[in-house]
Amino acid sequence: MSQMYYAKNPDAAHDIYELQVNLLGTAFRFLTDAGVFSKRSIDFGTQFLLETLDFSTAPAGDLLDVGCGYGPIGITLAKTAKRSVLMVDINQRAVDLAKKNIVNNHVENIIVKQSNLFENIEGEFIGVISNPPIRAGKRVVHEILEKSFEYLLSEGTLTIVIQKKQGAKSAKAKMIEVFGNVNVLAKKKGYYILQSQK
Repeated sequence: MSQMYYAKNPDAAHDIYELQVNLLGTAFRFLTDAGVFSKRSIDFGTQFLLETLDFSTAPAGDLLDVGCGYGPIGITLAKTAKRSVLMVDINQRAVDLAKKNIVNNHVENIIVKQSNLFENIEGEFIGVISNPPIRAGKRVVHEILEKSFEYLLSEGTLTIVIQKKQGAKSAKAKMIEVFGNVNVLAKKKGYYILQSQK
């Protein structure tokens, strides 16, 4: 059985695919492949998260995209929010694709690294963003929620998208436990955008 998209080196046979999409009014071209999340389209959760995020009035600081996949969230934010972005993913195939997608979309204020969650991350950020790998299990998702706090600047925010049926209730409880607060920024089609502030 092929390893899942949250494996370090998925063993699915390569099957390169190109997406041409419009996100936040901007045209993008993304290369995808077998063994990465949402190969054939930009998933609804990612689109909903991007539509909801707004860093226009946030204090100065960079953004961190945890579990970036082939890069749609981080690359879109780097181009539209005019902030520097660090993207990380455990999946080396996804990281390699993200590097190509950064070049293909002419984005310069962005870096991507292979990292098992926060393993290879240094510094602090004004925003941590994640469409967390639900299939990796609750422990992994909650580790993102817990450890994000350490990597946020004062007034920084953690923002995630999660489905009601895939753990939104427990994610909200964990975010309150860690941050002391959580807001439901938006909800649609069973998806919740949750945000906590440091």
